[in-house]
Amino acid sequence: MALYAIGDLHFGMAVDKPMDIFGDEWIEHRENIIESWRASVGDEDTVIIAGDTSWAINMEEAIHDLEDISMLPGRKIIIKGNHDYWWTTLSKLNRLFEGMIFIQNSFAAYEDYAVCGSRGWLCPNDYYFTASDEKIYNREINRLRIALESARAAGYKKLIVATHYPPTNDRQDESGFTRLYEEFKVEKVVYGHLHGREAFKGALQGERKGVEYIFTACDYTGFKLVKIL
Repeated sequence: MALYAIGDLHFGMAVDKPMDIFGDEWIEHRENIIESWRASVGDEDTVIIAGDTSWAINMEEAIHDLEDISMLPGRKIIIKGNHDYWWTTLSKLNRLFEGMIFIQNSFAAYEDYAVCGSRGWLCPNDYYFTASDEKIYNREINRLRIALESARAAGYKKLIVATHYPPTNDRQDESGFTRLYEEFKVEKVVYGHLHGREAFKGALQGERKGVEYIFTACDYTGFKLVKIL
């Protein structure tokens, strides 16, 4: 039973949001993701979707994308991205589809791992970081701490984190998030959000201080799913 991940699907069946305005690589990106998914994932596998799942602004629009995702192979663990305006309460979301688990400041089990999820936020940087950003940044760190503490209290020793925002700024400086992962001895961190070649350069990847960072924005992965375990 393998674990895969992909971020930033940006599906939009019910909205007029063609992704190829962001570059030719996005042409038929939905079809390419689905093709990769079907070729890689079996019914017993699990897929983490690291936010920005749908461009929809309400559930009436989003349901079309979520239905398509529900019919793809495998179990799905989904977190909220900054563009997921359709996102509602966890209790409502988790009643929608069997085999689709929505987490926010909480965790879901994958074999003997806990997958802890939270949206995250911008990390302090030299370009744009306001007092309001600092407030949200600290709040998101605390929310993720709650998810990690809940997983530990439930008896999980192996931890994976899924966030939408990257764990550092573009200089890859340490942050409240990276310190939290080190504190809890998180094994792997999966994230997305960054798009375009210049932004990709700032994506923290590989192992640092015992934590493996895995960048899964779909335009970076060639619209293919990444095998995590």
